[in-house]
Amino acid sequence: MEVEVKLRLPDSDSHQRLSDLLSPFHRKTLIQDNFFFDDADSNLSSNLAVLRLRFYDLDARCVLSLKAKPVISRGISRVEELEEPVCPQNARACLADPRLLWVSFGETKIMKRVSEEFGVRAGTGFQYLGRFGNVRGVYRWRELTLELDETIYEFGTSYEIECETRDPERDGALIEDFLRENGIDFQYSDMNKFAVLRAGKLPK
Repeated sequence: MEVEVKLRLPDSDSHQRLSDLLSPFHRKTLIQDNFFFDDADSNLSSNLAVLRLRFYDLDARCVLSLKAKPVISRGISRVEELEEPVCPQNARACLADPRLLWVSFGETKIMKRVSEEFGVRAGTGFQYLGRFGNVRGVYRWRELTLELDETIYEFGTSYEIECETRDPERDGALIEDFLRENGIDFQYSDMNKFAVLRAGKLPK
């Protein structure tokens, strides 16, 4: 189970101000490209699950993920997540032909779970659901790892700060206090990025 604090920032100015404040704690910046899939019968979506290929820094590496049963409330997100590194070149081939997901990754734990738990028959075709890009600044602040996201959809750009945590109430309060002390507006995220993608519009 992945548990995260997720706070949405209103605009690029707020994102830039927060980035400047956190700059002494910067560790790295990741360029992510995310692609999502379901089988032709929507067995994953109907069970609140989705298959994702995420490329880092073009084709430096790629991770296959299965996310399931997401719940988000007052800026705290909980989701079942399973991840496995995969060959970037094979993953790129799957973008052109999603049927190759079985050919390339059929022996992974994720694809076996897709078949056994969600009823997607091995060899069944997959459909492409969409993509978004993400620029993620990673910071180490007060023993927390903060991730500052600029997420680029075809219909607009959103900004968010995230923190994976074992104590979301405590750590969320720390982050909220920091934002308020520095005059940075925020809202609790009430949709994950994939839900925003499927909605086809930015949250208000």
